[in-house]
Amino acid sequence: MKKFIVSIMFALSASLMTTTAMASGGVELEDAKVDIHNQPSLQRGAKYYVNYCMGCHSLNFSRYNRVAADLGLTEEQVAKNLIFTRDADGELEKPGALMKNGMSQKQSAEWFGAPPPDLSLVGRSRGSDWIYSYLKAFYVDPTRPLGANNTVFPNAGMPHVLWELQGWQEKHCTKGEGEHAVEHCELKLTKAGSMTPVEYDQTVRDITNFLTYVGEPANLHRSTYGIFTLLFLVLFAVVAYLLKKEYWKDVH
Repeated sequence: MKKFIVSIMFALSASLMTTTAMASGGVELEDAKVDIHNQPSLQRGAKYYVNYCMGCHSLNFSRYNRVAADLGLTEEQVAKNLIFTRDADGELEKPGALMKNGMSQKQSAEWFGAPPPDLSLVGRSRGSDWIYSYLKAFYVDPTRPLGANNTVFPNAGMPHVLWELQGWQEKHCTKGEGEHAVEHCELKLTKAGSMTPVEYDQTVRDITNFLTYVGEPANLHRSTYGIFTLLFLVLFAVVAYLLKKEYWKDVH
């Protein structure tokens, strides 16, 4: 029985490793080191996401006012800085609206080959390490329709929208000697952007942090709920013990 359980655990681990490798295109993912309790990081991530990503990728499962409350922003700040879409009457969306974008699904499919996906749950489906690594893995590739490729998600249809910040990288590969030599590739920054590599890493981490939060906003408060639940159980245990003593005090 023990051997059977061990074999099952090994199979599950191998399956998980294979899935992770497939999701990352065989590239080792970097540790994003996100912290959804870092409110300034979430605020910066929301700013960068709205300015650089939301033109194509909506967050249909989030509302502006919920994001405002969790990120320590007022609805006025959100309305002024984060809302750029309009409703059916041509008026700017209200803070209670879902975080949709103004891009037509039909037109986007014509432009990119497929409509850009909603990213509300990408933090849960892909993981923060994948998002962080993906946003750092774009490089120049003249063979692609939009001039860029990605080592984490090869042949992605998405352009490198953050090129102004990061600059442009080129992919350089070398192969060792011998029949079974493995090819090693790395990305080198050949044209600098407006940010230094350290600054860009932090920007990508902020965007990743925000998308991780959006994927499961309850994580912000779940630990607090757990503390209150444990305190309740401790109090209940004391009351139950005292009640037990009262019921059984005359039993010999």
